[in-house]
Amino acid sequence: MIIGTSVWTSFPGLDFTVKYVQVGRWRTRVLEAGHGPQTLILMAGTGGHLEAYSRNLAVFAEHYRVVAFDYPGHGYTTLADSNLEMVDYIEHLVALMDALGIEKAHLNGESLGGWIAVKFAAAHPGRVGKLVLNTPGGTMSTPEVMERIRSLSQAAADDPTPERVRARLEWLMADNSRVTDELVEIRRGIYSRPGLSDSMRHILCLQDPEIRLRNRISDEEFAAVPHGALVVWTSDDPSGPAGAGIEMASKIADGRFELITDAGHWPQWEQYDQFNKMVLAFLAE
Repeated sequence: MIIGTSVWTSFPGLDFTVKYVQVGRWRTRVLEAGHGPQTLILMAGTGGHLEAYSRNLAVFAEHYRVVAFDYPGHGYTTLADSNLEMVDYIEHLVALMDALGIEKAHLNGESLGGWIAVKFAAAHPGRVGKLVLNTPGGTMSTPEVMERIRSLSQAAADDPTPERVRARLEWLMADNSRVTDELVEIRRGIYSRPGLSDSMRHILCLQDPEIRLRNRISDEEFAAVPHGALVVWTSDDPSGPAGAGIEMASKIADGRFELITDAGHWPQWEQYDQFNKMVLAFLAE
């Protein structure tokens, strides 16, 4: 149960660490919790950071070793000075798992994280268990959505006022009241880092139609997912209709689709209790 509204008091009593791990040239911020026999890796969306999963950590850590991290160019990890495409995120995840001594893990990715998870599973099937994909990217290329993501994200990075950062976060939610003042300030702190504005431009290269096309998830990659996937869509996702998630699940052997209502692009935040139960049940099967 979430206590209060604070990110960092959402998991009272949880034994966790936040540290930096050198992964190639990336000084990577990593949160670890739990000591289960299996590992669950949590991956946020474009421009995001590990706090996006703060409402899920305690419940997941009761059953798994949980790892959340900031991607290259994101959060408090080393910022990007060149465009980041899928191969860069996949190479980083492989090296991070090696650095943490993780041979195999379940992957739970939201948006960009889901995109990475499928690509990673196809490229390294021996290193993944099950996938949980929250409103995942990687198949749709809607110009209006890509431009909205680009404009809101870059505006917040260029001038991280409370209003601009809040506008970016509200785009993610079905109910704007769920964007807390603390969440705005956490992201403002990140977006105020020197060099973050340029890093954001490199992150957002995937919103360019030509670059996005060459990074899309192919039908062959969906078919290569080795141990099934739970595709979680929502009633109010701004990135696209639930049909996109249904189609993804149909292309994955042992793929499953679930819809969460009264949520936008962050079901793990807006409807955390339902999401947590759904994920744990799927992983335990």
